[in-house]
Amino acid sequence: MAFTYQGERLKENVEKLASELPDSLVLPCDVTNQSEVDAAFEAVGRKYGKLDFLIHSIAFAPREALEGEFVTTTREAFLTALEISAFSLTQLALGASLLMKDGGSILTMSYYGAEKVVMNYNVMGVAKAALEASTRYLAADLGKQNIRVNAISAGPINTLSARGVKNMGSLLTYVGERSPLKRNVKASEVGNTALFLVSDLASGITGETIYVDCGYNIMGV
Repeated sequence: MAFTYQGERLKENVEKLASELPDSLVLPCDVTNQSEVDAAFEAVGRKYGKLDFLIHSIAFAPREALEGEFVTTTREAFLTALEISAFSLTQLALGASLLMKDGGSILTMSYYGAEKVVMNYNVMGVAKAALEASTRYLAADLGKQNIRVNAISAGPINTLSARGVKNMGSLLTYVGERSPLKRNVKASEVGNTALFLVSDLASGITGETIYVDCGYNIMGV
């Protein structure tokens, strides 16, 4: 398996994870730097010869864009959020598809804020909506190469990136109380679904957004 990181700050954590797996590869891959993206795919091609699956788990918006009202979003914040959180899927899918010689699977990570208003999620919700639409268009384009493209819409999890959303603790409590399973989803449950979707067990599934949120998305008032 190959792992990528953005910035030296995250490199150590990724290297620690990769060290637990044999014959792994750790590469820098800042999606705002096309030459770095190209170099990462070239390195994967040299080492492994092909690529079976790609997990796209990338999102970013300036902190100030995740506070206050969406209507105050600046042009710069909007472009940054959409480039890194949504366009990067198309960017990476193009590079990955060239290495998926026997077909493959591409998976991205979304959130319910793509379709419903979640307070303080703001421009990231718009970016996730674009991400889910991109999933469908990419699935249509790449299906002829036997490449499947899907998204997981996970419930809120207290990750490093999620802490950038204001009042994250209150959101976790709210969702945990109102989901059918009366709890929040675990990271391992999202991982299990990802494993399913990139495996041959999901060979007939593409262009879909799969909810892994303890059922919260089905609930009304």
